[in-house]
Amino acid sequence: MNASHPGAPDERVRHVDGNALAGLLTEVFVSDASMLVLTCRQCGTAGPLGGTDVEDDGVGAIVRCRHCSRTLLTVLRTGSGVTLSVAALAQLDVPRPEA
Repeated sequence: MNASHPGAPDERVRHVDGNALAGLLTEVFVSDASMLVLTCRQCGTAGPLGGTDVEDDGVGAIVRCRHCSRTLLTVLRTGSGVTLSVAALAQLDVPRPEA
């Protein structure tokens, strides 16, 4: 079943598994994370991760909106890696590196 994608009406949607996103997500998780732009779902404020307030106890980190103090996301260090829980994060933008 091919469906038209609303953002590109002349293009056909490819139905693939999640492995197809590996390359695209590498851009998110390999770039300078402090420059990721987070938008708060509560107040709409957008700014770089480096400009947020973070509470870190060594096991987990709570990332809060500097404007309204809503929890944007939580990062937990586990025995098997890292778990990221998105709370009031409305959008995460990855700026292109400057040449």
